[in-house]
Amino acid sequence: MTAFPLTAIVGQDDLVEALLICAVHPVVGGVLVRGERGTAKTTAVRALAPMLGGALVDLPLGATLDRVVGSLDVRAALDGEHRVEAGLLSRAHGGVLYVDEVNLLADHLVDVLLDAAAAGSVTVERDGVSAVADARFLLVGTMNPEEGELRPQLLDRFGLGVVVAGPRDPEVRAEIVRRRMAFDADPAAFTAAWADEEAALAARLAAARALVGEVDLGERALRRITTVCCELDLDGVRGDLVCAQAARALAALDGETEVADRHVERAAHLALRHRLRRDPLAPPPSSSEREPRLDEALESTETNELPAEREERSRMPAAVGARLPSDALVVPRRGGTLAAIDSRPATDDDPIAALPSLLARLRGDAAPRTAITDGRRGALLCLVVDTSGSMGAQRRLARVKGAIERALREAYARRDDIAIVTFAGTGAHTLVAPGTPLETAAAQAAQLPAGGRTPLAAGLDHAAELLERDRADRPRLAVLLTDGRAPDEDGRARTALRRLAAAADRTVVADLEDGRARLGLAAELAASAGADLTRLEAA
Repeated sequence: MTAFPLTAIVGQDDLVEALLICAVHPVVGGVLVRGERGTAKTTAVRALAPMLGGALVDLPLGATLDRVVGSLDVRAALDGEHRVEAGLLSRAHGGVLYVDEVNLLADHLVDVLLDAAAAGSVTVERDGVSAVADARFLLVGTMNPEEGELRPQLLDRFGLGVVVAGPRDPEVRAEIVRRRMAFDADPAAFTAAWADEEAALAARLAAARALVGEVDLGERALRRITTVCCELDLDGVRGDLVCAQAARALAALDGETEVADRHVERAAHLALRHRLRRDPLAPPPSSSEREPRLDEALESTETNELPAEREERSRMPAAVGARLPSDALVVPRRGGTLAAIDSRPATDDDPIAALPSLLARLRGDAAPRTAITDGRRGALLCLVVDTSGSMGAQRRLARVKGAIERALREAYARRDDIAIVTFAGTGAHTLVAPGTPLETAAAQAAQLPAGGRTPLAAGLDHAAELLERDRADRPRLAVLLTDGRAPDEDGRARTALRRLAAAADRTVVADLEDGRARLGLAAELAASAGADLTRLEAA
């Protein structure tokens, strides 16, 4: 299959430059490409492979660990031989390992391929047989941020990060269409027309590879890189190292033996931008070409003198949503005692999540965590939230938002899915569907309104349907959060809660009713369905 020429790609300069950097200096550690579909991500990767002289190996999402790392050759083993069958990592040696939708790849597989990319080799150990195979490849992962982000610790393992978007200039888009149509009509003729440019780029790559070892990273360039990383308050020094090595590769591509300011600035935008996201519930990076925080840090280090002391910056962006008042989950326990769990939004010093910790409390486990997963299986937590008018009183909905945020943070840590069903007015709807990126879920939950009547039965039926449609083999937990200010004279709500309890592995009713005059419907509902009961009220 003929690859589209790399030099013919239009409007994706950062993407092409990042690929060239890693091709020149593999120690940089690979490229993570974020962007919407149809932005030449795959085209650019396939175009680079022929210039490296190696294979292009696709790593599918459903690959097993044995297929990725390698395994014992069963046929040889039957004949008494100990032979290792090469995995995808070894097959990519000397070429490109391409992982589309890398954010959907299992975490343990991402760890394995990143370790191999950093070490340049892979070790296969099976049944007392150990073998080390070369696995030096250019790692390229692509992803659509709308389908969920990689964890920050995995983001940091990719050397360079690029955000791509479709060009907004009509002329640029027109040129992309012209070239693509010409290539599709006659790939051989189109490739021949770009042969000189491709040959020139291949020669430039070869020269840069030979030169990069001689490129000098001067003290001033090094100090500028480390000062920028301090300004941005990056964890560890991987960002500093990658930025320094990328700057050397850029100098080599320019045919120079010393890193200049322009190399540092270009390298910083590719090596540091994806490391700025610290809060897992924060919105993903924008698709704009510039990152204001990074631009400010680079501008502040443009002068020849680099001050040793800079204004101290915050270590963590503001949490999603406003800070909420101190509230507590009050959990009934054996012997009539009460255990309080704080339901304020999580902080660095106070990472306990309220709703998952509640389940541990109900089992008599005082530890601020709960095992709602089985091995590597994530759980599905379905929150059924009353957003009727009465929930706007006494800061009830504010307390619910705080508890939801904490549940989202715990779900992020445990790789669980969260669904949120809300009910008010005349019906219920799914605010957050299972599998929604947690940063998107956090933004939607922060905007929960309150108003209207309380269609409790409709909300419970809606949540039950959601759980009944879930075909994944995983634990399911349902939590109803309501003040119980709804009559249930016809018994529909009780019937609906029993249906929900049948669809879930565990059901909890969180009673938000407070004040002196209480109807007590939440407790009655829980008792009728055999659900656990707790209270979410001001401490």
